[in-house]
Amino acid sequence: MQEQEDQNESRKIKILVGIIASLLVIIVMISIFYIRSTQPRRQAEKEATEIAKEQAHLETVDHFYWFTRKKTYFSVTGKDDKGESLAVIIPKSGENVTVLNQKDGVAEDNIRQIIETDYKEKNIQKISLGLYKDKPTWEVVTKGDDGSLNYYLLSFENAEEIMVIKNV
Repeated sequence: MQEQEDQNESRKIKILVGIIASLLVIIVMISIFYIRSTQPRRQAEKEATEIAKEQAHLETVDHFYWFTRKKTYFSVTGKDDKGESLAVIIPKSGENVTVLNQKDGVAEDNIRQIIETDYKEKNIQKISLGLYKDKPTWEVVTKGDDGSLNYYLLSFENAEEIMVIKNV
């Protein structure tokens, strides 16, 4: 009788060890997938930050944006060595960097408020800053109740509507 109980106990321990090992393998696989999938963004942010620090003397970085329309831009916002709040827009090539004083444009928080009040959009998925037709532009992506996406391009300068694409 004791021998059978020992075998049952041993079997339970083996099953428990198997479950724990399986969970560890799943956790490791998910971690590897996450690290690999976020690597391009982290690399782009690192390079954009380095360029912004070099070109615009940015000392602190508040936000990083990845903007893709016809061309890809990486943007960072932060403060320079004089305490000025700047936005630095960097083409994917890393050349012809655009440096903007944030006080000369509309801030992300104001863009968010405009989208929520003027366009009645509540489910904002992404806001990014870049150049569209060589003009500093905010791109806002929202998700409708039906799952469709809406794209809003608003001028950095005054939040003027440049383009709206709905129900994609």
